[in-house]
Amino acid sequence: MYESPFFTLPPQLAAIQACSVALDFKMSCERGVGNLLQVLAASKPSGRFLELGTGTGVATAWLLSGMDESSTLISIDTDARIQSVAREILGNDPRLTLLTEDAEAWLNNRLAALRTSQDSTPKPEKQFDLVFADAMPGKFTARDQALALVAPGGFYVVDDLLPQPNWPEGHAEKIPPLLYTLSSHPGFFSLPMAWTSGIMVLVRRPPQS
Repeated sequence: MYESPFFTLPPQLAAIQACSVALDFKMSCERGVGNLLQVLAASKPSGRFLELGTGTGVATAWLLSGMDESSTLISIDTDARIQSVAREILGNDPRLTLLTEDAEAWLNNRLAALRTSQDSTPKPEKQFDLVFADAMPGKFTARDQALALVAPGGFYVVDDLLPQPNWPEGHAEKIPPLLYTLSSHPGFFSLPMAWTSGIMVLVRRPPQS
């Protein structure tokens, strides 16, 4: 039932996928994950979105396809060669900012810049309505920093939680602690899903009065 005929595909998806094949890049998100990102982005009009791990831009295209015209997306990757596909095909979209730099350093710098001496929590208008952590930073490293940048009611999404053929040796052992840490975070509600590549969606709880 949950196959591509039911999805509204981003118009640039086929071109990005063709370039991904040419580069032998096999780490793009699956269509089911992209569809989820599209739906979540559409639920946040005038939203602020952050993607950690651009890759060739497959998930980037899904996010953009769900965003309205006043929303913005920052997407970060360290690999300029791989990210160049997204830059060529999606780079003219004024809603998108592509950064080629270390995401962990960016998260640390962003969080430090947003904190004030009076309040250690970033202001909601400076946080993100959705953070998609599709790289080591924000998922296995600098995770607390990424979570701190999620606005109240905002989403934090990770995928590839079910076994993948491209996992390096020892990676599987990292998944159960990640799931436990995310599901037990007091500031979020969480929903793990054994669907597509394995997904967990967190939503930041509203502030307590």
